[in-house]
Amino acid sequence: MNALPGRKRTSARLAAVQALYQIELTQAEPRQVIEEFLAHRFGESSKGEDFGEADKEFFGAVAAGAAAHGAELDRAIAAALTPDWPLVRLESVLRAILRCGAFELAHRPDVAPEIVINEYLDITHAFFGAKEPALVNGVLDNLARRLRAGELGEKRRDGETASR
Repeated sequence: MNALPGRKRTSARLAAVQALYQIELTQAEPRQVIEEFLAHRFGESSKGEDFGEADKEFFGAVAAGAAAHGAELDRAIAAALTPDWPLVRLESVLRAILRCGAFELAHRPDVAPEIVINEYLDITHAFFGAKEPALVNGVLDNLARRLRAGELGEKRRDGETASR
């Protein structure tokens, strides 16, 4: 059975987060880790849940892009965090989630900011409890408002969507 196109991107995002985590943990070259994922890891189950086939091209773009733009993304994420919780204080998986989400917001205008936020929020829920998803939501929302403000809508009282 083929996965739905949206689910393929969800799987790709989860794999990109895992690849960034592995890159940070092992200090391996991003290209090497990405090639390993492409060759050996797709189609496997994660935490007993089968996500199906991933969009390999999208995975490669997000993982390689987030790794290549790491310093730029870290500055943007750090600006959205409070001074008492700097980026280095966050857990590695959380940093990987934020970096992938920030990359999509900054460099993937083909993906709506609401989709980026929702997808990485779902991934965060797979790894963490209540505090971390709230942090990811707040940081990615902050970045989306700064980087893609013209694309975000806000619900008015009459139910219409208005641009900010």
